[in-house]
Amino acid sequence: MEWRPCGAATLVGSMPHRDREYVISFILDHLKEVPLWPQLPVYPHEQMMNQYLEGLPGYSDQDMGKSVIHTDATDFDDELYRFYSDYFDVIEGRIDVRGSRFGMGIESGRTFQRFIEMLESSPLVPYQAIKGQVVGPFTLLSTLKSPDGRLLLYDDRMVDAVPKHLAMKALWQAQLLKPFAQRIIIFFDEPALAGFGSSAFIGISSEYVQRLLNELCDLLSPYGILIGVHVCANTDWSLLLKSRINIVNCDAYNYGDRFCIYGDDIISFVNRGGIIAWGIVPTDDPNKTEQETENTLYYKLINLLKEHFTSQAVEKILVQSMNTPSCGCGTLSESMAERVVQLTVGCSNLVKSMLSG
Repeated sequence: MEWRPCGAATLVGSMPHRDREYVISFILDHLKEVPLWPQLPVYPHEQMMNQYLEGLPGYSDQDMGKSVIHTDATDFDDELYRFYSDYFDVIEGRIDVRGSRFGMGIESGRTFQRFIEMLESSPLVPYQAIKGQVVGPFTLLSTLKSPDGRLLLYDDRMVDAVPKHLAMKALWQAQLLKPFAQRIIIFFDEPALAGFGSSAFIGISSEYVQRLLNELCDLLSPYGILIGVHVCANTDWSLLLKSRINIVNCDAYNYGDRFCIYGDDIISFVNRGGIIAWGIVPTDDPNKTEQETENTLYYKLINLLKEHFTSQAVEKILVQSMNTPSCGCGTLSESMAERVVQLTVGCSNLVKSMLSG
């Protein structure tokens, strides 16, 4: 699974567009190495949480957007039994995940399915890689609640089921994307990890979080899937760098210095084949996005690395790097989101030129 992306560009996931065909065409036109299917949160079924709840025991589509899982329902245990039965049927090869309960539904999967259709006519197939995305288990468990208001993070039944559910959602994507790329990347988006260590998660240890992430790796790595984790803002990055994931995606524009203080962990991660996806293009403030250029962002990244690492380490890190926006683009205007894509690709091209020169 060793791969040296040398600054290849991709996105975090979300885009603000309504026109599916237009935005997919835009992505395929600009991201020549690692395209991805865009999440379009303007459609309620494609919002980050909603898109991955179908098939989870206790979930009802009637409660979409309410963050409630009916763990107290009279048929919950039966649902849980059917979930595990279907899960083991996939894992043990009795059924193909593509025809299982773990796929996206008609509404939640419309953009994904259109992406697949448009890949079939893409002249660049097979790509170096194709990226998909799923909400992360910690974020889902720390957002959803039982009807009595208790976070699923403290329900042992759901702590066991949720990583398996999300891993199968990832596998479903990967199997459908596999014909179009040399390798498949799935990012698990974990915005809630920005709050790890705060009073909101008393009693939740780093080992707890790592177990969630490592279970994803144990389930998906045998299928040849590269597993990434994106965290917006800041977190305890040692959690990710010491886990078994393949790609760590940080907001390098706003929090690069805080990420780089984990220098020893970063070097160890890269030395064992890990990839750092540097979120160097700002998405939190349109004024920043407007003012920056591909050159200013390239030098911001290079200077950040030179400040914290030796010249030899900088080159090694850049060889094992990707370029991304700092977060999703779903809250931006369409024109500003497209500028983010162009800046990301431009910065990536400068990294590649430096490494080849």
